[in-house]
Amino acid sequence: MDDREQYTPGPASGAEIRKDGEKWTLILVRELRHAPEKVWQALTEPAHLREWAPFEADGSLGTVGTTVKLTTVAAPAPHVTETRVTRADAPKMLEYNWGDHDMRWELEPFGGGTRLTLWTNIGRRFIAMGAAGWQICFDVLERLLAGEPIGRIVGPEAMKLGWQRLHAEYAKQFGIETPDGPSQKGRTN
Repeated sequence: MDDREQYTPGPASGAEIRKDGEKWTLILVRELRHAPEKVWQALTEPAHLREWAPFEADGSLGTVGTTVKLTTVAAPAPHVTETRVTRADAPKMLEYNWGDHDMRWELEPFGGGTRLTLWTNIGRRFIAMGAAGWQICFDVLERLLAGEPIGRIVGPEAMKLGWQRLHAEYAKQFGIETPDGPSQKGRTN
């Protein structure tokens, strides 16, 4: 478990936001050193999702029309939502909803690996939080794909391992006030 204790997320990067009317979209991009087929498996199969995603799935997300229950992990109370896979074009595009969030994953071959892009609608107040959480999940995914799993890092555990710093960095990058005030300058925690 050594690797996990030594884990620290890098600086806030690879995320942007778009506003369309009242709708906000968080877009996260990560370049992975693994083939789209391997990344696809990690995005769709329950045993793989359990290692890195912020939810558990009770079935594969790899088939259009499938209904799967997603259970949020490390939330104050388990939040279960039923999702329907609306697009599953292996290993290129995956779309489903997670509660009231539309999730669109795009996988593009890139330099011997995969450029993974996630688009998700999210409330403006939560967009920096979402970016910080997904960045940590993507870091864990990257290690899982490399055969060096450190286990899912979500909720209170993410708080201890750099989520707050990332949240503040994204809030500043996106020009969003954080819940504890307009600025995080001078804070050391």
